[in-house]
Amino acid sequence: PFLVWHPTKYAEMLAQKLVTYGAQAWLLNTGWVGGSYGVGRRCSLKYTRAMVDAIHSGDLVKQETVENAIFGLHVPKHCPNVPDEILQPQMMWRDVTAYDATLTRLAVRFIENFKKYEDRASDEIRAAGPRL
Repeated sequence: PFLVWHPTKYAEMLAQKLVTYGAQAWLLNTGWVGGSYGVGRRCSLKYTRAMVDAIHSGDLVKQETVENAIFGLHVPKHCPNVPDEILQPQMMWRDVTAYDATLTRLAVRFIENFKKYEDRASDEIRAAGPRL
């Protein structure tokens, strides 16, 4: 098998490396913006590159953030050379109700899938999951 250890072992290892080296982890949306597949469009590579550049330069960490209430992610409100609405996906969807429903479905899928692993997950890992 490709992953020889239990998935929670990898989560613990990543967390330890982040603490040990004072590193940060960034999650970039390189997928769809403006709606789900078939409605939205791919996030422009130009904007993805600008986000990576802002991470490398240290500009992104200086930005004010807003917390996603379900996933607890702290999302920058601004990134140089990227439209602000790209960073806040709900602003790109024409139908905000559809966005909220899609976000909730995704959270439910995370929660259901994680049940396979929660028996060996620490309280800290369990607490990092979606909140519905």
